[in-house]
Amino acid sequence: MKHSDFYIGLEFMGIAGFWWRCTDVGTRTITAIQLDRDDPNWYRGPPYIAKEVVFDEHEIAACHLTEEEAIRAALHEHETSGHPGFPHEVVTHMMDERWKNPEARYPHKGVLRFDRRRPDGEILHPYAGRKDGDEWIMELYLPFLQTYAGMPEREFIALPTATAADVRARADRQSTA
Repeated sequence: MKHSDFYIGLEFMGIAGFWWRCTDVGTRTITAIQLDRDDPNWYRGPPYIAKEVVFDEHEIAACHLTEEEAIRAALHEHETSGHPGFPHEVVTHMMDERWKNPEARYPHKGVLRFDRRRPDGEILHPYAGRKDGDEWIMELYLPFLQTYAGMPEREFIALPTATAADVRARADRQSTA
């Protein structure tokens, strides 16, 4: 969906198939409440008893008006993106690392939201962080190389966010090698 598609009261499907109701439209974001209760009193407002959640540009783009639209979009993404995906063992490793030590958990969740692109075009997927002295080291998975790496947080966040075009370019490079 696009930002201009939203209006207060619109019900839509967000990431992971949850249904939401738009409660406000900002300049570049929207807010919404999740429709996960049977009692309609949760949805009276504003102010709302249900927690309002902010959707940014990336989250808005992943929203759909129907389940059919969501399925079609997922199929299109699968057929065109070129992303190699994440094997089960890799997902298990990433989740184990992210959640293994609650006292030392990486505090900057926003950094984990977006893949980055190295100058050589390699895609870096952040999944956790670990403290090394006074700095954080990002734990990364490189999906096209199927390997793990680490990088200081300050270097990682200085890299550009990976776009769909970056992923496609990296996939094309892989297929011609």
